[in-house]
Amino acid sequence: MTAEPTSPATAALPEDHAGWRALLARYRTIVLVANSDDVDIAALSAGHGADTLFVFFNKVYKVLDAPFERPALLLARSSAAGANIVYRREVDAVLGYFGGEAFLGLVNLRVASGESFSPRGDFGPRPVGYLDLAGYFDGFYDPAFVPSSGFALAVWLVEQLPDATIVLAGFTGQRGAKWKIFRDHDWTFEQIVQRLLAKEGRLSEARKGAGQTAAIERIARRFPQVEPVALVSVASDVLAQRLDQSDGAMDELIVLTRPQRRLRGLLARLKPRTRKQRLAARGEA
Repeated sequence: MTAEPTSPATAALPEDHAGWRALLARYRTIVLVANSDDVDIAALSAGHGADTLFVFFNKVYKVLDAPFERPALLLARSSAAGANIVYRREVDAVLGYFGGEAFLGLVNLRVASGESFSPRGDFGPRPVGYLDLAGYFDGFYDPAFVPSSGFALAVWLVEQLPDATIVLAGFTGQRGAKWKIFRDHDWTFEQIVQRLLAKEGRLSEARKGAGQTAAIERIARRFPQVEPVALVSVASDVLAQRLDQSDGAMDELIVLTRPQRRLRGLLARLKPRTRKQRLAARGEA
């Protein structure tokens, strides 16, 4: 990315990893707030002290219904068309929730090489910085998917700021009653990594049931004479059988919904390209 000149009207946040490490190291706790039905903003705010930084993502109206006055950053994820809140023309609507002096500004994030940053001017007169994690997860994350913004930032923070307390709020990887999740992320992989890091104490999870003991651990505690390898083997077999049964039910649903899917495909081909698709195509030209 070619950096733009910094003017007084558009104060800049860091653009490199070292700069972000220095800035974020000022905070003892960093809370990443997912856009999830599982998030309780009042409880999160009350449960963390003044040395806490809260990081929000894109469409904050999913979790905020009033201005947020604590120290905060807004992470704006990019696609091939630039920052999502820019091409959707949501910058002012989203930033309306952060008006106080405690708001540090925006972080335009990209995680894949095909994602493009947006110029500072597209965000208006707010402090803007850039965090480039393209290539950071090569060889680790399934290349058929892209890391979600929260997962990417969480892992980066754990590895870059080992002395900070990283808290994940609402990172369930599950669709809620109001908001969907996107299939371009490997949610199963992300949940495995998050829970392993939580088990090691390298981050914590603020979500319903996060403190509960896993079923396999409760079984091991009840039957200590059972070898761990045997326990894992049996559990894997049970899960495999249940997945096989689910696959059978899914096959039946696919057959039953074939006419609807054909109609949907036809309508999709007739639908005009979205603004995001036009912007992406223009950028590739």
